[in-house]
Amino acid sequence: MTMLRSLFLSLLCLLPAVAAAQALAPAECVVPSKPGGAMDLTCKLAKKGLAQEGAAGVAGAAASPMRISYLPGGIGAVAWHSMVSQRRRAEPNTLVAFSGGSLLNLAQGKFGNAKAGDVRWVAALGADYGMIAVRSDSPYKTLGDLIAALRQHPDTVLIGVSGTIGSQDWLKMALVARHVGIDPKVLRFVALEGGGEVFTAMQADYVQVVSGDTSEATLNASANHARVLAVLSEKRLPGVLAGVPTAREQGVDVVWPIIRGVWMGPQVPEADYQRWVATFDRAMATPQFAEWRAQAGLYPFALTGPKLTAYVRKAVDEYARQATELGLMR
Repeated sequence: MTMLRSLFLSLLCLLPAVAAAQALAPAECVVPSKPGGAMDLTCKLAKKGLAQEGAAGVAGAAASPMRISYLPGGIGAVAWHSMVSQRRRAEPNTLVAFSGGSLLNLAQGKFGNAKAGDVRWVAALGADYGMIAVRSDSPYKTLGDLIAALRQHPDTVLIGVSGTIGSQDWLKMALVARHVGIDPKVLRFVALEGGGEVFTAMQADYVQVVSGDTSEATLNASANHARVLAVLSEKRLPGVLAGVPTAREQGVDVVWPIIRGVWMGPQVPEADYQRWVATFDRAMATPQFAEWRAQAGLYPFALTGPKLTAYVRKAVDEYARQATELGLMR
């Protein structure tokens, strides 16, 4: 008994050291998809913003640069369940990238019984928009050209999307098709894991069209790898895509905004959570962050802490309504 008591006391003495080591672990941003997509861009933008603030140290993490890791699978479900598992629920220096697509998946129950209140929403770093793109050498020069092809031979045009039926990339194209009188059920979709993989598939001519996001298109269009036919925004966007007409301009009244940001595990201590929120508030208020955000193909949209949490809950409810109207939910 004396030996067991001594061992127990020794373990108790180690707990503060273990907690301190955890608190000083390097900051990490988890990308819930493969490299190269908009989720990857989100973590890279967070890393830049935190580096300029010295934010890793401010938030209690080690002073080394933020580490970016990749945890693809289940269109975000693997990363979600990893971070809400008992093993990782309280990690104080681990952030996970999310998008409007993540919220759509939550709304449709694609993360199982997960709910918006199961994690801690830290910061929205910017806004993105949907877009439709083809290869730079594609015969489709306009959205009208693509729509005409889909009407005549929908079986010959493969559309690459991140996720399966009901994902936001699928929904964007389904809404466009429905608006012009095409039944989305006749379209041929190819489900891939993340925007980077979708664009890679298009370059290999495995798919002929990408239904994706403007942040991903900014990278590929600027490298002359793709031709963006339409952006799903209220008005034309500045920057690399300034010359691309909106879908509305081309007679298709579909707008699809996308929020991008980061969240943390549900049992992260309040003090750590508040430090991260304050750190992002400072970082996003700087001109340098605004420049990096624009370079990432994102547009101003900054919410943190409770305001972001309220926005997320409202968005999940709205996505559930849209999915129900399209027959995606019972």
